Amino acid sequence: MYHLLNSKKISLPEQELIEALLLKQRHGAEALYSMYSASLLGIISRIINDTEIAEDVLQETLVKIWNSISQYNATKGRLFTWMVNVARNMAIDKVRSKDYRNHSKNQDLEIHVNTYDQQNNTVYKPEHLGVKDLVTKLKPDQQKIVDLIYFKGYTHVEVADELEIPLGTVKTRLRMGIIELRKYF
Repeated sequence: MYHLLNSKKISLPEQELIEALLLKQRHGAEALYSMYSASLLGIISRIINDTEIAEDVLQETLVKIWNSISQYNATKGRLFTWMVNVARNMAIDKVRSKDYRNHSKNQDLEIHVNTYDQQNNTVYKPEHLGVKDLVTKLKPDQQKIVDLIYFKGYTHVEVADELEIPLGTVKTRLRMGIIELRKYF
């Protein structure tokens, strides 16, 4: 993340900030970060619960603002409103990305495994967990859906398309499979 070398807060009037950004001046980038990074991070963090990913999206947002400031139109609203929309859209795009969905699924699984380990004072040894082996104990239709969603990163809609079955059926079979797997934990 971009950090200022000096810890002084830099502030510019809105019009001066816009001009500095349009001219790609360093003090414009510093003022942008100093004046708006905390607010934009707050907006992004409401959409993305992972601090590290939210900070990455903030970085991408600031770069996008820097690169696309020429698209800002003062007659349509204030600069901050435009920047909020850029940040919000970047965060939503991140949440919708396959990479983020896979990361979230992995995080959810880790949280559940860690909670189980803490409750039972166990040591986490993935080779002993054997989740894939447990999945083989499910009914074949549940097994295929769990495999596609959790091990191959498919969305529910993608699974429905792949298996040519209704979305509701995918969700029901997945839920039933998870309920069955929980019996082993």
